[in-house]
Formats: sequence, structure tokens, C-alpha cells
Amino acid sequence: MKHYLYEWEDQVRDYECDLQGVVNNANYQHYMEHTRHLFLESLGENFSRMHNEGLDAFVSRVEIQFKHSLRSGDRFRSCLNARKEGVKLVFEQDIYRLPDEILATKGVVDTVLVEHGRLTRGEYFDTLLAKAENPIK
Repeated sequence: MKHYLYEWEDQVRDYECDLQGVVNNANYQHYMEHTRHLFLESLGENFSRMHNEGLDAFVSRVEIQFKHSLRSGDRFRSCLNARKEGVKLVFEQDIYRLPDEILATKGVVDTVLVEHGRLTRGEYFDTLLAKAENPIK
């Protein structure tokens, strides 16, 4: 398995599944979003505090490839890497079924940062990536 900047594990809940017994496609995006939030918190950041300081991160594009359906009760690992691309912070996110490490989804999520209502050049993202590459222990 490849190296990731951040990973967390969870379990599929019954209410996240379709009539067919598989995770509804929209819930994979929820898993990915929660992973990004936890990643930010692992760096000592918080969306609420950021907003209070006039900084708002927005998703500008999402692409998800569905590879293998998760089912109720399945455990999974949600992983991410991040890179700066122009003004965007691009997250590459993968979700694996556990314990067999079957790839369930691959996603690419582009985010931008707005400061006091104005699009930034993403300087804040540079700070985040530096923290992720050199975590304080």
C-alpha cells in the first residue's frame, strides 16, 4: 500500500446503504470530507476557528471513481495525500475495505481558500502542507 499523509478507520453503518445493500454513492463523499476535516485537525487547525478569522475553504471540484462497493458492517480505511496546484489544494483520496485492503473508491478533490470573501492564492495551504510534512511530535 502506498504512503499517505493521513489515514483513519471506520465502519459502514446500516443507514448509509442503498436498497441494494451497498453504501450509497454520496456517502463516499461524506467519508472523504470527514477525512479532510480530521486531517486538518491533526495539524492543529479547525474549520470553525478558520471561519471566525475570515478564512473559508471551499470544494471547487470533486471526482470519484467507484471501484468496489462497501456493505453494511464493512470496516474501511480512508486515506489522503495533498498537493498544491496553483491556487488550489488538491486532495487525492482513497478508501480501502478492511482487512483485505480492496480499493473501494479513488477521489480527487480540489479546494480553494477565500479570505474575507476574496479568493486567495492559497498561501495558507503552503503552511498546512509544511505542517503535514514536518509534524510536531
